[in-house]
Amino acid sequence: MSLQTDDPADALDAEDAKLVTLARGARARSAAAEGAAVRDEDGRTYAAATVDLPSLRLTALQVAVATAVSSGAQALEAAAVVGAATALDSSSAAVAADLGTPVVILAAADGSVRSRTRV
Repeated sequence: MSLQTDDPADALDAEDAKLVTLARGARARSAAAEGAAVRDEDGRTYAAATVDLPSLRLTALQVAVATAVSSGAQALEAAAVVGAATALDSSSAAVAADLGTPVVILAAADGSVRSRTRV
């Protein structure tokens, strides 16, 4: 799997900005380390937060993708992850690649875009 990062200064379109907003909300509601949101091939969105239990640990993007798949999604148009990380972790990159996600937006807690990674 190869990752390519684009310039974060490029403005987000309205649909991608919505993903960042949804991811921020998921993170804030649960006070989790990360929030994530994905948009499927039909334009439906799914948001989730990190799961950190003694018996189960999932990144926010893994949870969001699992939610999308369990609702019937077969591909993703885009994804956003909000949190303290400055780079997309390998587990999140792998699950994004599984559904052919073309780009993952990585943003800070305030919603400012750090990077856009092509998976």
